[in-house]
Amino acid sequence: MIHDSVITSVHNARVKAWTQLLEKKGRDKQGQFVIEGVHLVQEAMAATVPIETIVYSEERVHLLPKELLEQAHEQGIECIAVTEQVLGKCTDTQSPQALLAVLPKLAWQAEQLLDTGEGPGLVVVIDGIQDPGNLGTIIRSADAVGATGVLLGRGTVDLYNPKTVRSTMGSLFHLPIAQGELLEALPQAAAQGVAIVTTSLQGSTSCYNYDFTQDVWFVIGNEGQGVSQAVAGLATQHVLIPMRGQAESLNAAMAATVVLFEAMRQRGV
Repeated sequence: MIHDSVITSVHNARVKAWTQLLEKKGRDKQGQFVIEGVHLVQEAMAATVPIETIVYSEERVHLLPKELLEQAHEQGIECIAVTEQVLGKCTDTQSPQALLAVLPKLAWQAEQLLDTGEGPGLVVVIDGIQDPGNLGTIIRSADAVGATGVLLGRGTVDLYNPKTVRSTMGSLFHLPIAQGELLEALPQAAAQGVAIVTTSLQGSTSCYNYDFTQDVWFVIGNEGQGVSQAVAGLATQHVLIPMRGQAESLNAAMAATVVLFEAMRQRGV
């Protein structure tokens, strides 16, 4: 077993810096974010994301996969053992997992989402989603159907919010996720022949009748207000999700998932 340095004080300068990453202001200032738990750390390592530091509980190191820390050392990742008190200070969960990692923010740009490589693109566009769990779920669904990317518009909850990161279950490392101004990005995409599609209760076409085999940027709106008026005005198609029961509408993440899986079905599972 490799023995790393141990931090025991919550007043340590490194600990204070990690604690600041729990808030958006701190994440923006440092250009970093935190992931917690073995699964997320393994997903990041498998995706060759440049992890800067792994912080783990000295008391619970025996519970961690032995190969995880060994692989981290081989990759030159800084590993630091801490006390349970220090670990708790650096997370926002009541029962912290045995390790966390500090990573630089993802470097994807909105322009890169137009370069889909082979085949038609399927980009999921987020217009003002506020709930971190919803955003994480949508990213997981986008990953599950093989979407080519995700674009986060202004007013959307921070991608690096700890709750969002946990909700993605590692999917944020599997596909490009960029942030950009939708009023600029959507017209650029449309100018290159991309269909801009939103869902609407007033939509005239069922999502099951719309052709998702073409290049599509699918826009998902805010939980309460839906797609903003300005963004809706840029859409080339408004589709409807048919419902047989008495529910008026679906949760934003559920609606997104329904449409995305229909797009996957049409493109060939």
